[in-house]
Amino acid sequence: MELAKNLSLEYNPIDVVENIFTAKSFELDRRNLNEVVVEVQGKWNNMLLFFAWEANMRCLHLSCLMDIETQIEDRSKIFELLALANEELWVGHFSYWTEQNIPVFKHSVLLNDDEDAFEGKMAQIIDIAIKECERMYPVFKVVLTKGMDPRQALYPMMMTTVGQA
Repeated sequence: MELAKNLSLEYNPIDVVENIFTAKSFELDRRNLNEVVVEVQGKWNNMLLFFAWEANMRCLHLSCLMDIETQIEDRSKIFELLALANEELWVGHFSYWTEQNIPVFKHSVLLNDDEDAFEGKMAQIIDIAIKECERMYPVFKVVLTKGMDPRQALYPMMMTTVGQA
């Protein structure tokens, strides 16, 4: 029992995250024992993925920052867009980092000592974060830089296509 307890204290899922990106030849910055940052080339722009491990809570946090600075003064549009966008998500949520004036996708994972297949789960969460940011980038861009109405900006995203062209 004591050995298992000591192993769980040494476990750091940041090592797993580092392995996922190293295997794909991504450059990363291991800021300290419990943080790593990776820059990922997205469809529209580069994104920064920030991972932080909080050992006491046994929680791994992911933030995916989209490089879109706000050009509008009316913050109510930003928060309306966040509320509308988050209604459609199953995993994670969008937030707004007011200090940097950029939108962020966030998700946290609580880990058990007997966590199985964590690397596969984490790879899936990373994939979801990147896909959600790429899907929402044009919407955030027109609302944050042009002041477009959030419902109008989201309208094309809500339409479902049927069949093939």
